[in-house]
Amino acid sequence: MNSEIILEEILIKRSQQKKRTSPLNYKERLFVLTKSRLTYYEGRSEKKQQIDGMRQRKMTVIHKKRQMIQKKNKKGSVDITKVKCVEVVKNNGAFIPCQNKYPFQVVYDSNTLYIFAPSSDSRYQWVKNLKEEIKSNNHILAKYHPHFWTEGSYQCCRQTEKLAPGCEEYNLFGDITRKPLPPTPNEIKLRPPPPLPPDEDEQEEEEDEEVVIAMFDFCAAEPHDLDLVKGEEYIILEKKDIHWWRARNHHGMEGYIPSNYVTGKKSNNLDQFEWYSRNLNRNKAEQLLKNENKEGGFIVRDSSQPGTFTVSLYTKFGREGLSVRHYHIKETAAFPKQYYLAEKHVFNSIPEMIDYHQHNAAGLVTRLRYPVYPKSRSAPTTAGFSYDKWEINPSELTFMKELGSGLFGVVRLGKWRAQYKVAIKAIREGAMSEEDFIEEAKVMMKLMHPKLVQLYGVCTQGRPIYIVTEFMEHGCLLNYLRQRRGQCHKDTLLTMCQDVCEGMKYLEQNSFIHRDLAARNCLVNEAGVVKVSDFGMARYVLDDQYTSSSGAKFPVKWSPPEVFNYSKFSSKSDVWSFGVLMWEVFTEGKMPFETNSNFEVVTMVSQGHRLYRPKLASNTVYQVMMRCWYEKPEGRPTFLTLLQTIAEIAENED
Repeated sequence: MNSEIILEEILIKRSQQKKRTSPLNYKERLFVLTKSRLTYYEGRSEKKQQIDGMRQRKMTVIHKKRQMIQKKNKKGSVDITKVKCVEVVKNNGAFIPCQNKYPFQVVYDSNTLYIFAPSSDSRYQWVKNLKEEIKSNNHILAKYHPHFWTEGSYQCCRQTEKLAPGCEEYNLFGDITRKPLPPTPNEIKLRPPPPLPPDEDEQEEEEDEEVVIAMFDFCAAEPHDLDLVKGEEYIILEKKDIHWWRARNHHGMEGYIPSNYVTGKKSNNLDQFEWYSRNLNRNKAEQLLKNENKEGGFIVRDSSQPGTFTVSLYTKFGREGLSVRHYHIKETAAFPKQYYLAEKHVFNSIPEMIDYHQHNAAGLVTRLRYPVYPKSRSAPTTAGFSYDKWEINPSELTFMKELGSGLFGVVRLGKWRAQYKVAIKAIREGAMSEEDFIEEAKVMMKLMHPKLVQLYGVCTQGRPIYIVTEFMEHGCLLNYLRQRRGQCHKDTLLTMCQDVCEGMKYLEQNSFIHRDLAARNCLVNEAGVVKVSDFGMARYVLDDQYTSSSGAKFPVKWSPPEVFNYSKFSSKSDVWSFGVLMWEVFTEGKMPFETNSNFEVVTMVSQGHRLYRPKLASNTVYQVMMRCWYEKPEGRPTFLTLLQTIAEIAENED
């Protein structure tokens, strides 16, 4: 039975939302693991002592625990099917301000629960049993953070975004017996005294309320949603769905909001500031600043190294080619961290530092006078139009001009509820394995990233069925490149590759294989951002000429040997295709192996032949392509590695 108890024990948990980490943030809780949930109940010291004093009468102890559970003292619960990672926390002997010294973590939805066991054996049992229960879960993490999230960053990789992808490979059934270094004599001496009784207003408080700020307006599409007003604060009530959170506004109204429309209030969360542009590389920053052409125009952006930032600053008085200066935001080695651009001027947070330099140059070429950001910066896409809405009523669609046709049928520009521009694919009868696709559509809708074309929903009640997606103004990347031959700078071409790589890294991290990555299957929006489209759709094609590697339509020229020989698809076969896409971009839309037939290409590639270096590609960029075309899949890089390499090239290559 799902309610049968597997494990129960009084452990210590760390509060997830507290801004500071002190001994008062560590609470004793009675943890209970069943097949379906990990639940924790109020378990204060006196209750623990009561239970400890009755260890010899086991049945009485169990009875007492059951009584505790029956009382309304539940503090939290985690759905086992939502858990993505359970692992020991590597602590390397660092001081832990509670009596339990054996930490482990449970990652679920967008949260991480840090739990502290009293002994190595206790932790082993919890981690072992939890791993056994989650082994069939979807979306187990490919990478995780082995160290704590503390004081606004992960101590392993120093990334400051709590939802940042992990930095170490995660092996679900790896070594769980690892023990931290034993506490030093100094640490034993420093063990804190029993905490003082909390203040009355804190006595029943388990965790601080999470307050967020709306970065964009949102108009509720359904009665269970909640309007957002840019700049206003909201209290988060529930995060069961990673893309749609339940929230309350200051009027007391509650409903679901898109999670990517809000940001946290902590001082170093930069998303709330107009001068910060996430995912903006050096080339785009320079273009924006030069186009604005204002003295002291500046942008704060992500550096090529994860978790670090750069200030890009424009001056009209610089030498030719040096009108934009790039200053890396540096951190002090001492704890707590401080930030600076000029060593003499150190600040507790990045916003404080920016505010100071908006009034004082203090070592910069000019003061930060004028924040610049992409004019096209608009509200991001959402996972569906509303919470838990994937079936769209066709009567709510308005069909407009034809945009083109693809493998499955005609694609038209349309509107949903006469308001939101969308692309509508009408599926031609016999072109798709419809039942299989409809089953998978819910999963595909939950794939959401700024560099993926968003699937909004499907119309399956009648025929033909319709697939409703984000509308991309400039159409497919292949045509976009061909129409602009000779007009795109090589930096712009590299940025296109970086866009695609970001989308593919997200698919890789979510164990999702594209199977047909090529310039024709990427789209370009009004701002020139390239997004990956039609991911996973190749599985549902019913055309033998396309699905068979000997068929005339099969994308042999984008496929590695293991695909055209054995139909073995993986993220590493996607990496090969990405190398070919890079080649397409840097040749501005040429056909790979243009003078050779598919049969000839199979022979050539099998013998080690590879595409030549495009004229617009530097040797460094071509080496990235060549790494993608390594014959054996295990020798090819991951998309994460590729993205880091491309970001470094974009940052440093002239």
